[in-house]
Amino acid sequence: MSNATSPNKDNANGKKSKITIRPFKPQVHMDPNYAEKTWKLLKGAIHEIHKQNASGLSFEELYRNAYNMVLHKHGDRLYSGLSTEVHEHLQEVADRVANSHDSSFLIELGKAWNDHKTSMLMIRDILMYMDRVYVLNHNVPTVFDLGLSLFRDDIARNVRIKDRLLKTVLSLIARERMGEVIDRGILRNVTQMWIDLGINTRSVYEDDFERNLLETTAQFYRVESQEFISGNSCSEYLKKAEIRLKEEFDRVSHYLDPSTEPKLREVTEKELLTTHLKSLIDMENSGLISMLRDDKVEDLRRMYSLFTRIVSGLATMRDTMSNYVKEIGKELVTDEEKQKEQGTYVQQLLDLKDKYDRLLAQAFSNDKTFQHSLNQAFETFINLNNKSPEYISLFIDEKLKKGLKGVSDEEIEVVLDKVMMLFRYIQEKDVFEKYYKQHLAKRLLLQRSVSDDAERNMIAKLKTECGYQFTSKLEGMFTDMKLSSDSMEGFRSYIGNLGSDCLGGIELSVHILTTGFWPTQTTASCKLPNEILNCCEIFRKYYLSNHNGRRLTWQTNMGTAEMKAIFGAKKHELNISTYQMVILLQFNDISRISYRDLLEATGIPIPDLKRNLLALCSPKSKILDKEPASPKVEDQDVFIFNSKFKSKLFKVKVMTVSMKETPTEANDTRQKVDEDRKHQIEAAVVRIMKARKTLDHQNLVVEVTNQLSSRFMPHPMVVKKRIESLIEREYLERSKTDRKVYHYLA
Repeated sequence: MSNATSPNKDNANGKKSKITIRPFKPQVHMDPNYAEKTWKLLKGAIHEIHKQNASGLSFEELYRNAYNMVLHKHGDRLYSGLSTEVHEHLQEVADRVANSHDSSFLIELGKAWNDHKTSMLMIRDILMYMDRVYVLNHNVPTVFDLGLSLFRDDIARNVRIKDRLLKTVLSLIARERMGEVIDRGILRNVTQMWIDLGINTRSVYEDDFERNLLETTAQFYRVESQEFISGNSCSEYLKKAEIRLKEEFDRVSHYLDPSTEPKLREVTEKELLTTHLKSLIDMENSGLISMLRDDKVEDLRRMYSLFTRIVSGLATMRDTMSNYVKEIGKELVTDEEKQKEQGTYVQQLLDLKDKYDRLLAQAFSNDKTFQHSLNQAFETFINLNNKSPEYISLFIDEKLKKGLKGVSDEEIEVVLDKVMMLFRYIQEKDVFEKYYKQHLAKRLLLQRSVSDDAERNMIAKLKTECGYQFTSKLEGMFTDMKLSSDSMEGFRSYIGNLGSDCLGGIELSVHILTTGFWPTQTTASCKLPNEILNCCEIFRKYYLSNHNGRRLTWQTNMGTAEMKAIFGAKKHELNISTYQMVILLQFNDISRISYRDLLEATGIPIPDLKRNLLALCSPKSKILDKEPASPKVEDQDVFIFNSKFKSKLFKVKVMTVSMKETPTEANDTRQKVDEDRKHQIEAAVVRIMKARKTLDHQNLVVEVTNQLSSRFMPHPMVVKKRIESLIEREYLERSKTDRKVYHYLA
């Protein structure tokens, strides 16, 4: 029989209609029992797979049968039949697992889980076409996921298995925490089972296991930490905590899911560290303060590492350390015994700074926040002693003087760098500048510096720290020394023209010091011998002939002299100060002179006279004897020339006794500093107001403080007084509408 095509015919509208010719389809009669017969065949195969007898099965034939069932719209029967078959099988497995002995419970469960996965993979291969068509069209779980959900409901959450499984796993973990060795492989299999049963989520793992694990972990470490801290030192406790945290991390890596790690760590850290934070840090004889005091670097490093993990851990450490450093620093700077030796005072500060810098590097990983806390602590206690600037300057003076044996330039550089760290903490840097200028002047004029390079290097450090203005006068002192050297060359030529005997055999060397650069005194000059006055007059004429309009004032307190002296049959050359020279010349005509007569004859200021007399009477020199022999010079004392003076050296250097600054001298220094501060505050106010034109009082004080903080911290009341002084002198005026607002007057 053949298919025919009919010709096109016209329709009612006169258009030709199109006739479609379809292929011939013979009618197929399906066996009504086909689905059941095929399912029976597949069911038997699934049963054999569950019995692990799959070797005799033809997977190609089974796949074709499953394919045909889905193709002929029997997917529902196939899917429901599979679900029922697997469910019935798992119920049998559940009974076997539930009835197993405790010792083999996890092994039996693990075997059931592994067998089930293997079986479902094989079944999935047979029913692959159903996965690709039926499952997709009907939005139901895949074959393998169906097997997982059935295993979850029939076994993992079986009423006879679920709680027993959780209890067994938690018991094993607890035993491991107590030191027993367990089979981690079994636990890994179980936890992986919980994860897989979540089917792309961790809901089963979290609900059935993790939540309970975290609760039992918290309880375990809550009890253990309380017991351990009550009977052990902080160091031992931290070691134990460190081990426990490492163990928990290992536990995660071996048989827990990685997502558990942060949760488990948080719980463990809370119970071991956070709960006992203050107790550990403040623990008597072994806490943080004890570790700092005894330089326990390893323990401090462990504490820092552990407390980095918890909120406020490092902050609590920093606060405790800062308070402790302030406390020991306060003891140091207020200890009168230590202040008697300025070098010891500063050296102990440096030792303290070295110690905490070392701890910062070795124990605290150079943590910037710890460094900041230490800096604040040092700044606080160093400024408790208003003599700190003076002592630091004296310490530098000692290091830069000649005569330091066995100290290389590199070692001096290291020391100066360390001292600069202390200098940064000083708030009254202008006070330091006053003393440093005095000490530098003595080093330069007495030629006691280690080297000009070391001096200039120190000034460069100060310049870097405080700016050009801070060191401009110090640099001017070096300039004066160079110009003085040039002037003396010219003077020697001048003397040569006048005749070498015009100075009476005296060699005169003069340093010309610029007023303002040097710490000159306004006190009256001492009474120099006529021979010296003649030399001074000759130099004055020479200098003024080359520099018109200048005035020379002799600073005898800053001079030195070399003079020959005869002691019995022996001659010595004495290297002494100008004041000592004037004193000794009084003994040319008389061997015994009272203190009062010396004071009148020399005109030397009383503090300087006493200081130089003590130097001449000191056991090291003993050029003069004193009656009575006492460590102090009194008005009734008498001084006698010691004609029996002996020394192995031809040249004898008499060192001036270093006396502490008297209250009067200290007061004078403070007054000079306060006077300088007034000018600096006024200059800052004028600079700011010239730029801003109008500004309120509060903001003006803040800006002045910011500008001057590198030199000193001006007190708001002092700033207010300087503002009022500027108003009186008509640099500023108050606003007519608001008295707290100032206007700049051009």
